[in-house]
Amino acid sequence: MCIVHARFSGLILALLAMSGGAQSLYPPQVGPHPTLPPPQTGRLVPTVNIAPAIGWAPGEKPVAAPGLSVNVFAAGLDHPRWLYALPNGDILVAETNAPPKPAERGPRTWVMKKIMGRAGANSGSADRITLLHDANGDGIAETRSVLLRGLHSPFGMAVVGNRLYVANADAIVSVAWRKGANAIVETPRKLVDLPGGPSNHHWTKSLLASRDGSRLFVGVGSNSNAAENGMGEEVNRADILEVDIASGKTRVHASGLRNPVGLAWEPTTGALWAVVNERDELGDDLVPDYLTRIRAGAFYGWPYSYWGQHIDPRVHPQQPDLVARAIAPDYALGSHVAPLGLAFATRSSLPGHSEGAYVGLHGSWNRHQLVGYKVIFVPFKQGGPAGPPQDILTGFVDKDGRAKGRPVGVAVASDGSLLVADDVGNRIWRVSARK
Repeated sequence: MCIVHARFSGLILALLAMSGGAQSLYPPQVGPHPTLPPPQTGRLVPTVNIAPAIGWAPGEKPVAAPGLSVNVFAAGLDHPRWLYALPNGDILVAETNAPPKPAERGPRTWVMKKIMGRAGANSGSADRITLLHDANGDGIAETRSVLLRGLHSPFGMAVVGNRLYVANADAIVSVAWRKGANAIVETPRKLVDLPGGPSNHHWTKSLLASRDGSRLFVGVGSNSNAAENGMGEEVNRADILEVDIASGKTRVHASGLRNPVGLAWEPTTGALWAVVNERDELGDDLVPDYLTRIRAGAFYGWPYSYWGQHIDPRVHPQQPDLVARAIAPDYALGSHVAPLGLAFATRSSLPGHSEGAYVGLHGSWNRHQLVGYKVIFVPFKQGGPAGPPQDILTGFVDKDGRAKGRPVGVAVASDGSLLVADDVGNRIWRVSARK
């Protein structure tokens, strides 16, 4: 986008905002002021519509936006979910899946396991971190090696100084890190326990190091949909935790976030941002998942309220004093789209995408019409969202509603390309400027 056009677009957005018409630029469920219909409650059986996983046929690939191209960076992986780009161009991939959850029993759990199995999410976990290396710079990883194995449903990763930190489903562990290493045999050292236990409903634990390398921020999802098992099951959950690396001391940085997954630093302001999966079973158009700046000490509503102070009628007892200070998120992404991956466009070489956030939308299950199942770009200006989302990578669902793939983690590689983990297609896609 040229500078003049960008400034003109920004002026139009500002004028519309002053006139109260900015939200008309967005779909009803998207943007800073989404439409929120009345909640639908009392259904004995939730709406279930998930794209059954079929994988990619030989030669098939997703559809890149105009001006972009997509190729397979690496294939034949085992449920790749999260990515970490190293400065030298190598990529770390968490090949992982949910841990055993012996405490989750009953008819509802049985049904949900069947649903997740159709979606490709019920296989065992490889429990490893794999290193991918593009030796000749052609956008394809020629070599791979198992960097670290024997983990417990690993997810988030961060290199801080001379150590690699990994967020397992129940703890942060670390090993000595040496630039250029392609295998680590050291037994991981535990830094701190994380909420896990026999249920561990939202098991993924994302990880982000502070700019000065002294702290780790950890996204910990709730142990339920809407606290139906009681708040005693939610200690240090639905939170972003802050861990001091030197001491292991942990505190709650922000709370009321049902399932905060992708965490990233916004490059203009240095603020912490996250994408959050909101609650289900209140209707097709509730509650919008979102992208938001994380304010230290803030409460975002879960489980008592959503999108600020809209009460969830299923939750008893309520906490009116807490709800009174619940703040609304910055930017709705649509209900049930399941945002997981988040990466700001720092160093991105994709044309027209120099300022903003890439988001991987894993896709819906609790909605009559499928939504998500794609990668989008949210444009930013002056440190905040500044326009409707743009599709970057689509075509993950075929005309019959079957999933060839599902996007999860996203990362901007050292060459400016965008990498996307596909946990159904078992590969990493690379999006670059069309030549």
